[in-house]
Amino acid sequence: MRILIMGGTRFIGVYLTRLLTAQEHDVVLFNRGNRPASLGIEKQIQGDRTDPEALKTNLADEEFDAIFDNNGRELSDTQPLVEIFKDRVKHFVYVSSAGVYQKSDQMPHVESDPVDPNSRHKGKFATEQYLAEQGIPFTAIRPVYIYGPQNYNDLEAWFFDRIVRDRPLPIPGNGLHLTQLGHVKDLAAAMVAVLGNPRAVGQIYNVSDTRYITFDGLARACAVAAGKSPDQIQIVHYDPKQFDFGKRKAFPLRVQHFFADVHKAQKDLYWRPEYDLVTGLQDSFQNDYLTSGRAQAEVDFSTDDEILQTV
Repeated sequence: MRILIMGGTRFIGVYLTRLLTAQEHDVVLFNRGNRPASLGIEKQIQGDRTDPEALKTNLADEEFDAIFDNNGRELSDTQPLVEIFKDRVKHFVYVSSAGVYQKSDQMPHVESDPVDPNSRHKGKFATEQYLAEQGIPFTAIRPVYIYGPQNYNDLEAWFFDRIVRDRPLPIPGNGLHLTQLGHVKDLAAAMVAVLGNPRAVGQIYNVSDTRYITFDGLARACAVAAGKSPDQIQIVHYDPKQFDFGKRKAFPLRVQHFFADVHKAQKDLYWRPEYDLVTGLQDSFQNDYLTSGRAQAEVDFSTDDEILQTV
């Protein structure tokens, strides 16, 4: 297949490109050209996807069998792309988010659960609805939390920063909130698995690990990944409602139960995660956190200190 990836040089796109080129697909990237592309791609088209006219100028004469839209956040990001290729593409794969779900007393989230109209990810759901209304052969992927090497969100690195420096880990609540992480390579593998699969057309899939973990359990798993005993770390619990950090982020996860059922993706896509959580965190620690030099970098612990002084 000839495949277009929107983005393709950061995190998900890097892993997706590797898997697709390994399967001998012809891969074309569309991005701003700020980062080097992976080896083996057919070509890289530079442009700004937020400029609809420029997008059409750059892509109107191109033909693709499939499109992976990895970085569309709002409907306005994806709509021009659909207008160009609506009747010309066999499969449109859109990376949405499990963040669209409304908080619920019943967990885990399943794909038919109500969405939150006020979610910061509401643009993702609006795009899903638009794709369905347009009749384009689409599949939407809803990851929970994504981790792994090249993660540009401070998720596992937040824990590693404190563990390698023998600092306490301030964790909100009682540490028993359940959450869910999925390795980026497993996410990319699920995305590749939708290609050529008629069962996936018109469907939405949660994609993450098959198991859930508490906040405290995640801290201990990160300790193991960093080569330390879980008993060596100091966890400090606090009430987040007692603090006003403004725009500063004191903890990388939402303080609530947040996890999703992935059985539908397993069944329809014949997909299984390669990584268990500790193995995946070890991959991230060894092949990103240490190699990037972050273990020696300056880190702002001001929010931690504010919490620890109060607690």
